[in-house]
Amino acid sequence: MTGAVILGEIGDINRFEGSNQLVAYAGIDPSVYETGQFKADQAHMSKRGSPYLRQAIWQAATIAAIYDPELKAYYQKKRKQGKTYGTAIGAVCRKLLVRIFIILKEQRPYVIRDC
Repeated sequence: MTGAVILGEIGDINRFEGSNQLVAYAGIDPSVYETGQFKADQAHMSKRGSPYLRQAIWQAATIAAIYDPELKAYYQKKRKQGKTYGTAIGAVCRKLLVRIFIILKEQRPYVIRDC
């Protein structure tokens, strides 16, 4: 069901020129807070775009961080770097969206590789 929501919210993949546009559409991209001379040290998710896609990707990334060997290793790497749970899952979301973009653009199957 989550996959159907993701595909339904993305729609035609050809309307996105690159994976960064898809990430921005999902609202997973970082937003920068600046006013005058002040620039924040930390960036937060912009949360622009489709909230339904963002929620579905978040759910998929949570499961992928457990069961997909490559994404699990990536999640664990982020946690060892001192990232919080949400930040690490957000990184998995981005990586998952890039994979989805490539799969849909090149029309090839998703292959899970062991690490």
